[in-house]
Amino acid sequence: MVQIRKSVVTLEEINRESGKEVNPPTVKVIAAAVVHNPLAGKPLVKDLTELELMSAEVTAYLSKKAIAALEAAGLSASDVRGYGKGAIVGTDGELEHTAAVLHPRFGAPIRAAIGGGADIIPGTKKVGAPGSSITMPIGNKDDRWEFDDMDSAEITIGDAPRADEMLIAIILSVGGRPHARVTKVK
Repeated sequence: MVQIRKSVVTLEEINRESGKEVNPPTVKVIAAAVVHNPLAGKPLVKDLTELELMSAEVTAYLSKKAIAALEAAGLSASDVRGYGKGAIVGTDGELEHTAAVLHPRFGAPIRAAIGGGADIIPGTKKVGAPGSSITMPIGNKDDRWEFDDMDSAEITIGDAPRADEMLIAIILSVGGRPHARVTKVK
């Protein structure tokens, strides 16, 4: 069972950009959890199944938190166009711990929560000390080549991750970049 020390949810709504109204507003929700890393401080562990299983539990939890924030803003899971993910492992862990959390089982709970998502969930990972930030890429949930949804968001939690923890985060976006107008080369 996952041990969550704390969770943080932020909602950003962009109403104006470049002197013009953004209608409808662009919305980004980040849901993050700071969890105990059961493999922290251990010599190289070959089987990372424990972290993979923990991932599905954490992602389901974060998805519920993110959807609740969207609903509080008058939006729904079906409004989500883009998504992303990120993880920072504390200094007693290793980068491969974040890969175990972010890859094999991470996507299914998010896709279930938003009612789909045919494309990969872009993500990033790193080792860091408390207060480390991570910038998470955002991509369209169904088409990675949809330029309007290519964006990013950053998260920092001042006291996380501690050496034996991981900060795991998801981002959901509605509306794409404000006033997006970059087109594909023909």
